[in-house]
Amino acid sequence: MALALGESGLAVGGGGTSGPGGSRLRRQLELGSFAAGEYVKQLSQQSDGDRDLQEHRQRIQALSEETAQSLKRNVYQNYRQFIETAREISYLESEMYQLSHILTEQKGIMEAVTQALLLQADRDDPALGVRRAATDSHGNNPFLPLSAKEVAVSEEGRQRTLTTLLEKVEGCRDLLPESPGKYLVYNGDLVEYDADHMAQVQRVHAFLMNDCLLVATWLPNRRGAYLYDALYPLDGLAVVNVKDNPPMKDMFKLLMFPESRIFQAENAKIKKEWLEVLEETKRSRALSEKLRLEQEALPRAAPPSPESSNPFEKDEDEVEPPPEQEKVDLSLEWIQELPEDLDVCIAQRDFEGAVDLLDKLNEYLADKPVSQPVRELRTKVDERVRQLTDVLVFELSPDRSLRGGPRATRRAVSQLIRLGQSTKACELFLKNRAAAVHTAIRQLRIEGATLLYIHKLCHVFFTSLLETAREFETDFAGNSGCYSAFVVWARSAMKMFVDAFSKQVFDSKESLSTAAECVKVAKEHCKQLSEIGLDLTFIIHTLLVKDIKGALQSYKDIIIEATKHRNSEEMWRKMNLMTPEALGKLREEMRSCGVCSFDQYTGDDCWVNLSYTVVAFTKQTMAFLEEALKLYFPELHMVLLESLVEIILVAVQHVDYSLRCEQDPEKKAFIRQNASFLYETVLPVIEKRFEEGVGKPAKQLQDLRNASRLMRVNPESTTSVV
Repeated sequence: MALALGESGLAVGGGGTSGPGGSRLRRQLELGSFAAGEYVKQLSQQSDGDRDLQEHRQRIQALSEETAQSLKRNVYQNYRQFIETAREISYLESEMYQLSHILTEQKGIMEAVTQALLLQADRDDPALGVRRAATDSHGNNPFLPLSAKEVAVSEEGRQRTLTTLLEKVEGCRDLLPESPGKYLVYNGDLVEYDADHMAQVQRVHAFLMNDCLLVATWLPNRRGAYLYDALYPLDGLAVVNVKDNPPMKDMFKLLMFPESRIFQAENAKIKKEWLEVLEETKRSRALSEKLRLEQEALPRAAPPSPESSNPFEKDEDEVEPPPEQEKVDLSLEWIQELPEDLDVCIAQRDFEGAVDLLDKLNEYLADKPVSQPVRELRTKVDERVRQLTDVLVFELSPDRSLRGGPRATRRAVSQLIRLGQSTKACELFLKNRAAAVHTAIRQLRIEGATLLYIHKLCHVFFTSLLETAREFETDFAGNSGCYSAFVVWARSAMKMFVDAFSKQVFDSKESLSTAAECVKVAKEHCKQLSEIGLDLTFIIHTLLVKDIKGALQSYKDIIIEATKHRNSEEMWRKMNLMTPEALGKLREEMRSCGVCSFDQYTGDDCWVNLSYTVVAFTKQTMAFLEEALKLYFPELHMVLLESLVEIILVAVQHVDYSLRCEQDPEKKAFIRQNASFLYETVLPVIEKRFEEGVGKPAKQLQDLRNASRLMRVNPESTTSVV
């Protein structure tokens, strides 16, 4: 019936939902037993006519709109909370992965140290080793040595198995050379999943050897054959158990700086075997490497020299003894424990302690000769330095959390500088800050008002740039060679800022006044950098010159088009402003434009002895000049000057043409009065304001005003000013 009136939109009073009627209607619609058909039937019977039904329809429609707005607000609020929660979960997950990796490494180091201490105790006290062996009644102690024959058979079998399996993998012969000590520990099929989206990627076959892990993909058309995919040394490999989350289960993650891969085993038993055998192989590898380095560090006894039969040799030795190389004492306890202490500092993220130990060693060995034991010690220490450098580089990578500002990077940067890696520290610091600035700009909301957004954008960008510059000056105070890199980085950061600035100000076709205010705000913020001796004003001018030229030319075309349109409708009549208030307002506008002698052109009873076209041209041209001077810098001089000349020529040519063509003496006198105002008042004001804003006079404007004298001296001439 009348409820189905369509979108008639009749304006009926009482359409709101507030008040007793609206609350009662809301409660009625919220009932679980509400029946629309019965409700409409009852309403039709109770209504007095069509007007009541329309009023009721308006109330229901208002209630529907109010409910929709409430739902939108709730959805938006929940969506924002969901995004913030997801971001925090992502940060937490990343930190948990790092913590798990650190704990796994610490566990491996502690177990390797324990086994090394047991082996050292057995070597120092053979009786203790015998007693430990006797405790194993079945004789299956893994520390008992095998016979030479058993060792040879075992090594030969392992080597044969490795060779047989690797023959099935294409492309790994050159990457995996055979060595006597390499053998296969474990292998099996796995399924790889994408770490970000948990989508299945491919089927792989993994070969675990005693020093590395080989991953190969299946060849679809060849049964039992594989294609080489990746090879990871066990020294830089970390294993992380992935908690089951059906249907994603039986998974584990391999961390290889700076990447990670997720694999799924066939079942829980195979997953457990993979985790155990990977950890055991890593421990064995670390222990064997430690023992090898200790054996190499032991001093070797020189072979006894045979007694010489030369009776004069002793006398010659006494007279001219050969120069003996000074021995370096490396038996100090802190030197013997230095490699292990460095491992502990790196695992515990005590970067300062690790660098202090390295400085102490370098100071101790500064004036010592380079002997073979010193070279071996240096080799061990250099490996730890490489590991420490990799960890510090990872701390500065943009993939890490960017929260905390530039000071959060000070710890890693200072330690890299102490390690002699100033160039790398500078590069990583600037990359980290570039990512932080880019993220801060992307997270800014684009507000409805352009000027408000530009204020926020300038505050975020220039504050970040200033903080980065101060932190850079603090961290690299003794490295003057890095300052050029900072200037290059500041230019690239400024380009990123200008891209966001231009997209919001110039690409959206804002008015010239808005663009001028936005550029003024950017220049004022840019001057803040002069506090630290960094002037980037010329860079922002260079990057903005193209967009500002386009804005000036576009606004010039608008003024010319509007002036031509007014000229086409010109009747050469005096202006009647009707009220004193309107006349006072026009006087104030002309005074703000710099026309102080406007009163001589006003008459009685709110009349102005000027044409509307000339007055409108004066206001529009002076407004254009004021806004353009806010945007002015030397590269825009000719663009601004040529735009002004083109705008003025349109008005000058129109007055010249009208003066030559008009036959009525009264109108001709009125046109001459407008020409006098234009040439003797407006053009000198434009010249003066241009010279004040730019700092030097404009010869083109002077020539244009002098050329107009021909028309004023001989108004009957047919010559036109061009």
